[in-house]
Amino acid sequence: MKLGIERLLADPKLREPLAGKRVALVAHPASVTRDLTHSLDALSVCGDLRVTSAFGPQHGLRGDKQDNMIESPDFIDPEHEIPVFSLYGEVRRPTGQSMSTFDTVLIDLQDVGCRIYTFITTLLYMLEAAAEHKKSVWVLDRPNPAGRPIEGLTLRQGYESFVGAGPIPMRHGLTLGELGKWFVDHFKLDVDYRVIEMEGYRPDEGPGFGWPSDRIWVNPSPNAANLNMARCYAGTVMLEGATLSEGRGTTRPLELFGAPDIEARAVIRIMREMAPQWLEGCILRDIWFEPTFHKHVHQLCSGVHIHAEGDSYDHERFKPWRLQALAFKAIRKLFPEYPIWRGKDFAYEYTKDVLAIDVINGSPLLREWVDDDNAEPGDLDKLTESDEAAWAEDRKPYLIY
Repeated sequence: MKLGIERLLADPKLREPLAGKRVALVAHPASVTRDLTHSLDALSVCGDLRVTSAFGPQHGLRGDKQDNMIESPDFIDPEHEIPVFSLYGEVRRPTGQSMSTFDTVLIDLQDVGCRIYTFITTLLYMLEAAAEHKKSVWVLDRPNPAGRPIEGLTLRQGYESFVGAGPIPMRHGLTLGELGKWFVDHFKLDVDYRVIEMEGYRPDEGPGFGWPSDRIWVNPSPNAANLNMARCYAGTVMLEGATLSEGRGTTRPLELFGAPDIEARAVIRIMREMAPQWLEGCILRDIWFEPTFHKHVHQLCSGVHIHAEGDSYDHERFKPWRLQALAFKAIRKLFPEYPIWRGKDFAYEYTKDVLAIDVINGSPLLREWVDDDNAEPGDLDKLTESDEAAWAEDRKPYLIY
């Protein structure tokens, strides 16, 4: 299989439209070729390309920021002597000054297939700026490690944010290139947009189902440590809106959850009693962990590790968003007064006066279901299945592979 960046580097004909143009690159630490050369380095030595600037999304071009919601500055790349503009610093949207540094921007970002992962919002903001400034946008496509499955509620109007680019379900099942096509049509953008497609990408085939088993994993963000995290993330990301630890400060962040004052075995038992069908395709293992930073730092936590890997993994049956929702519901049933949700004083992604869990889900519907003593798993299915079916139809024209 060849990635978009690898095809562009290997085929002079693909590069011909860039002749004489000033080229920019949007990239992060996982923007690498098969031999792990960073895309900026590879493009800069490509004799017929003139790279004049670069952009770094959240966590930076080279991955300089470890924690979440930590901003990066602009700087001059010391090796290539070009400006590197931060799209997660003083601004989230590219400025007119930064847009003046190129004619065509190449976007080479490894995504994880989840609406809340901020790289897709960075793609949208760059498309909107390119439409305004009459620039061209090329996405150098990469795999969606979560594959094609769709899951979760669609973001409701009024809940747009940096982690909510548009009316998309939590797990969208598209590559970045495909999603860019949807953005262009949905937001009616007059922009010159092109996808440099992957070659030999088969998202419906195992064992990787979106992530070829022969590709080395490089963290696209500091806490995206492996394929299991990418599969779990559409569910475990909701923990960022909860008081429970999502495993930041451990070696397996966003694959587990827990707190000092819950009983993991009891939580798993209640989950199995309430909706065993939502736990298929993976193994839940009760664990103990002690975060070295972030929530519950240096406190022993009783937790649950989600294993969407190995022989037990079933790609079609695994439902990470429902699984995590069920975990919240089980905790609410076991401990009715437990303070699950972070308060409005926590401005998640700088969104004020909205609970973080609602920002993450794009509406209060998930939280309301958890907190309603009379709500059953089937009620959440009724809310969600129509959204999922509608998205499956909506995305069909944009599928490339």
